Amino acid sequence: MKSLVWMALLVAAVFVVLAVLKRKQSDAEVPRDIDLRKKRPLTEREQSMFFRLCSTFPQHVVLSQVAFSALLVSKQQATRNGYNRKVADFVLCTKAFDILAVIELDDSSHKGKEGADSDRDAWLTKVGHRVVRYQQIPDSAQLLADFPVSK
Repeated sequence: MKSLVWMALLVAAVFVVLAVLKRKQSDAEVPRDIDLRKKRPLTEREQSMFFRLCSTFPQHVVLSQVAFSALLVSKQQATRNGYNRKVADFVLCTKAFDILAVIELDDSSHKGKEGADSDRDAWLTKVGHRVVRYQQIPDSAQLLADFPVSK
């Protein structure tokens, strides 16, 4: 009788483990009815800025849509939680990937959000990154004036 009880418990345990594994696998699947579409990584305006930066600074590396977690590091989870979903528009780097500046291209959606922008900038400037914000796409002369670099 005892072996029958143990066998029943073993079978029940196997079913529980299988159910948990199946649930974990199904959690990783994208629901069929979800509203999900592809999009370009940069808007047309951001593309123009990207190409302007690349043509003005061919001796450097221009990155776009860079997660703050690639620019900042902290051992404290609470600190990381403060910046973990933030993204910089552009990062201008040397060929050795030393960061020269973080460049933000603001549009009308930033009106009234100057405080939030200032907080975002503070995360980056706290560790020594230079942050430059533009309302409009600057011409090459303005970029060269703002970022004097040797050819």
